Amino acid sequence: MPQVVEHVLIVGAGLAGLRTAEELRNAGYEGELVLIGDEERAPYDRPPLSKQYVRGETDDTCLRDPEFFAEQRIDLRTGTHATGVDTAARQVTLSDGSRIDYGQLVIATGLRPRRIPGFDGIRGVHVLRSHADAAGLREHLATARTAVIVGAGFIGCELAASFRSRGLEVTLVEPQATPLAAALGEQVGALVARTHREEGVVLRCGIGVKNLVTEDDSVRGVQLSDGSVLDADLVVVGIGSVPATDWLAGSGIPLAMPGDGGGVLTDETGRTSVDGVWAVGDVAAWPHRVGRNKRVEHWTNAGEQATVLAAALLGTEQPPAQVPYVWSDQYDLKIQVLGIPALADEVRIIEDKGRKFLAHYLRAGTLVAVVGGSMAGKVMKMRAQLAGAQPVA
Repeated sequence: MPQVVEHVLIVGAGLAGLRTAEELRNAGYEGELVLIGDEERAPYDRPPLSKQYVRGETDDTCLRDPEFFAEQRIDLRTGTHATGVDTAARQVTLSDGSRIDYGQLVIATGLRPRRIPGFDGIRGVHVLRSHADAAGLREHLATARTAVIVGAGFIGCELAASFRSRGLEVTLVEPQATPLAAALGEQVGALVARTHREEGVVLRCGIGVKNLVTEDDSVRGVQLSDGSVLDADLVVVGIGSVPATDWLAGSGIPLAMPGDGGGVLTDETGRTSVDGVWAVGDVAAWPHRVGRNKRVEHWTNAGEQATVLAAALLGTEQPPAQVPYVWSDQYDLKIQVLGIPALADEVRIIEDKGRKFLAHYLRAGTLVAVVGGSMAGKVMKMRAQLAGAQPVA
């Protein structure tokens, strides 16, 4: 039977926060449940923002209808954010100055995008994290002709594909040697680069950005570190994100070092070392194999962690840990990732058939990740081997 728990407060109304609330109710929790969100919108789905939404193919990104929250007795409070937490008094301070008590606190505040100093306030320059960001980008996309995307991570690559589908001239600027090098390594990054070139994207890799060229406070180009200038009436900065943990300063809640990716340090169930405090989703650094706590910024990971956390919080049997999984749609290429490529010390390209490829990622001879391009069957069948940490011949 679930243990007695009173007043659960979830700070962060993204996917991880919503899934945690749902899983608590599904697991039998009947007590007070408050979900705090800093955006005015109810919880919505982020993956479509860089694809179907920005291309104007859908307006519906809502994860749950308003009636759902009333039916599930989830007190959803939008348009406010946490500014501090007193773990001794078990209180969270909100942006309006009010305080809210908690019995159990779940931190699900996610990420905030990195920005380039001096780029804010220039018309035509965007980041993409929130629904409001996506709406502004979609409006500008309707009249833009030339786009420069700074940062060739997943968001940057997906936006490049979306912009090309709208007929824009697109240049991807990336300081590393290939797109997705930070996430998947240079070998697989080179395979992704090949696809973007085939689609007409200009790649400028191994180079940085120095400045913007502006006219009447609107962007007209991007100056690179070698002095060259790229024409652009639309610029997107996609240089990654950092955990939204500023509000935890002085709370005593343990955080990972920035060099390790930052985030809230937890055990394998999302529990921190502070009594009554948990963390889930992009902001949470859960332990993984090879003895490291690491954040996993993936859609599926948020839901799987929520299931584990809810069970642990209520004292019920915990489901087995899952293998992290993420996907990215770029043109007709579907990239699927099982495991954590960043843990690998060796990458083996198993198959390369143009827009179909398969790579194994190993650490000390043990499989830690599999990445495939449009090879869903061959990727997903490796889940059991990854979960079992089996050596690879």
